[in-house]
Amino acid sequence: MTTAPATANVPVTILSGFLGAGKTTLLNHILSNQQGVKTAVLVNEFGEIGIDNDLIVTTDEDMVELSNGCICCSINGELMEAVERVIERPEPLDYIVVETTGLADPLPVAMTFLGSELRDQTRLDSIITLIDAENFDDVVLDTEVGRAQVIYGDILLLNKCDLVSEERLEAVEQQLREVKNDARILRSVKGDVPLALLLSVGLFESDKVSSPADDPSLDHSDCDHDHGHCSHDHDHGHEHDHSHGHDHTHDHNHEHGHDHGHHHHSHEHGHEHGDHQDIEGFTSVSFQSDGPFSLRKFQNFLDNQMPQEVFRAKGILWFNESERRHVFHLAGKRFSIDDTDWTGDRKNQLVLIGRNIDHNTLRKQLKACVAPDAGKGFS
Repeated sequence: MTTAPATANVPVTILSGFLGAGKTTLLNHILSNQQGVKTAVLVNEFGEIGIDNDLIVTTDEDMVELSNGCICCSINGELMEAVERVIERPEPLDYIVVETTGLADPLPVAMTFLGSELRDQTRLDSIITLIDAENFDDVVLDTEVGRAQVIYGDILLLNKCDLVSEERLEAVEQQLREVKNDARILRSVKGDVPLALLLSVGLFESDKVSSPADDPSLDHSDCDHDHGHCSHDHDHGHEHDHSHGHDHTHDHNHEHGHDHGHHHHSHEHGHEHGDHQDIEGFTSVSFQSDGPFSLRKFQNFLDNQMPQEVFRAKGILWFNESERRHVFHLAGKRFSIDDTDWTGDRKNQLVLIGRNIDHNTLRKQLKACVAPDAGKGFS
């Protein structure tokens, strides 16, 4: 086979958070601000979302279709049935967002995608947990569900930041880090954050399979890397080792034995190109190298050097130890790498998005991952 698989699994984000944290506002933000991306938002009760009437094209008992191609679907029973219902629609979907109830542990929801037949049609992209900056306290953390939501969140979105002081924000962040010392914490007001940080499709033009050789300008929104089947799993110290099909997922700080020759984040920027200033001070760093990475060096980069300020990353990886092409996804600390066949010239292409990231240091670290003995280690 000389081309990547034609059918890409639909990426899924699970949206978690305690009651009143702002999930509905964020869902509206996602539905209203998609451009060229068809997202399905699955909710327990879509009547509560208050979808912009100007966007609504058609509605029936448990589904609303919007003019921008997105749909909102009521779970209305079994989650698996709702997912299958939106996937079976004639219009292909780019993304699925699932809202959990405020009293739900996100892990069983994740396992619906990881441990059922849905693993053949979807991939778990990330778990995002909303935190109410004003009302979050130890009482929430002392509940089993509240603690699980923090522990299993790939990205903790500290919301309602306009309602409290900087001192309060720092205190809440400290509380969160006491539970999860390597937490990726984003701040937001009314859930207004760049969608590229939440949905993988925002990083590149789409999640559809394509040749990396087609995309010379790997900038923040112009990267067409074959992300059809990767799921990020830098788990934050909790064992969500969700591996789908041939996705390989790893715990970011704990699993150093990634024995599949393809799991490593290496972002290398041999060329100064494509750096992008985003809204709210977020920046993206693009990296490319014409030589392969050393698997061990890249693994060390992921486990010991990747800064917490990098929230999202995606790309195509080439390892000296492997003949395969590896598609890389990262959300928070969860990453995964999926292998496919090469369809063009071999190279590393990566994009990382974060806030206050040191571009020069990242580039040096990625360049250091390039194997000195390129081409000698194929297995």
